Amino acid sequence: MLKFAIKNLLSRSLRSFLCLMGLTIAIAGMVGLFSIAGGLEETVSQTFGKISGIVAMQPGAPIPLFSRIPRTWGAEIKEVPGVAIVNPEIWSRVNLIEGKPVISPPRFLFGTDLPTRLELKHGIYREAIYEGRFLDLEDRGTLNTVISRQIAEQHHKQIGDQIEVNGQTMDIVGLYESGSILLDVAIILDIDVVREITRFDTDSVSCFYIEQSGDVPNNKLVQDIKDRFRGRELASWQPASLALASSSDTNLLKDFMTAIDETLKGNSTDEYPTDKKGENNISKPAVADLKTAKTESENAESGLEVRSASDWGERLDTFTADLDIFLGLMTGIGVLIAMLSIINTMLMSVMERVVDFGILKANGWSNRDVMLLITAESSLLGVLGGVLGGILGLIAIAVVNWKFASQVHLYASPGLLLFGVFFSTLLGVLGGLYPAIWTTRMTPIDAIRRG
Repeated sequence: MLKFAIKNLLSRSLRSFLCLMGLTIAIAGMVGLFSIAGGLEETVSQTFGKISGIVAMQPGAPIPLFSRIPRTWGAEIKEVPGVAIVNPEIWSRVNLIEGKPVISPPRFLFGTDLPTRLELKHGIYREAIYEGRFLDLEDRGTLNTVISRQIAEQHHKQIGDQIEVNGQTMDIVGLYESGSILLDVAIILDIDVVREITRFDTDSVSCFYIEQSGDVPNNKLVQDIKDRFRGRELASWQPASLALASSSDTNLLKDFMTAIDETLKGNSTDEYPTDKKGENNISKPAVADLKTAKTESENAESGLEVRSASDWGERLDTFTADLDIFLGLMTGIGVLIAMLSIINTMLMSVMERVVDFGILKANGWSNRDVMLLITAESSLLGVLGGVLGGILGLIAIAVVNWKFASQVHLYASPGLLLFGVFFSTLLGVLGGLYPAIWTTRMTPIDAIRRG
């Protein structure tokens, strides 16, 4: 049966080839599109697999670049049990390198507090140095910098050279390569230098990188830090929504909240505060309002968003799930065209051989045999289309990764390739099903007469 099916396909080689190419391109497109999400997942997995610590930043900010939190909060984070080191960081977008605008791939100025950075047991950038050295305490206040290999190669720089960034001439003392396109984008400097260059608010930082002591489970430590800053929306740094509030209003509100705390935590044996004469100086409704305000304060959201590597992974899963839906819709167009191509090819093939099928049925072939023959032909097209589509997709992915190594990373997992072959085979079977059913409904004499 299989040999017979192969001979039938080869006897109409041009039509079979065109059908095969349509299916191959559709599967290659599917592999290519879904490799975008796969590459994103693999990149983030590799990146955060290197990050053992946790990051504290502004709630709602997608990345530290858009985050602003009070500088003084670092000392409070350090007091939380389980925290070993708190490293303040500043991130800022690079606009010009060597006088040329930076658009894609993006580059960032990364300012780090050197004393605490050097205390980290696991420093991502420090461990990724492959030439030169990492910054040390003597580099504080200087324009000495460490850049990624990608940036160095893009601008033809090496150790000892100078590089002009945002109008500032910096001396390259080290080159690093982490292997992640998300990390190999930084120009690393002392935090105070970046603050001065970018005119960053002196009372703020972008985020805090926190290294754990190991005494407290990671999930509990994250929750403890959040609880420490719960209800801190009115601290020294304020969200944009409160930026227009005057300092007197802010102080008045802080004093009011302090009064609430003192009232509710008072040592009075009575339910309500009393004056020296033993009379209540606050009405019962007022105290009820104070208790309600206290409860709301305890249930308020934290002023910090603390993320571990697993948290970033969960956020990515949500994003890639939405991305997969979009990619699936895009792929569906090509798949539909490929399926129609298979139906057309098999239907035309069946119509041309209708006399042959009539003779076969007259010689003892059952409807099942005829259906198996047609289904075998379409299945062969499906299998070959899936295999060739996977190969073509892998070649395209390799070319894109090589050509745009610093900008994108595509990845087609073995599971995606196997799914491509399975899906293509399924399309082949479904594409040949209608012509096969149409043929089996004809009697031998009808088939011969029609021919």
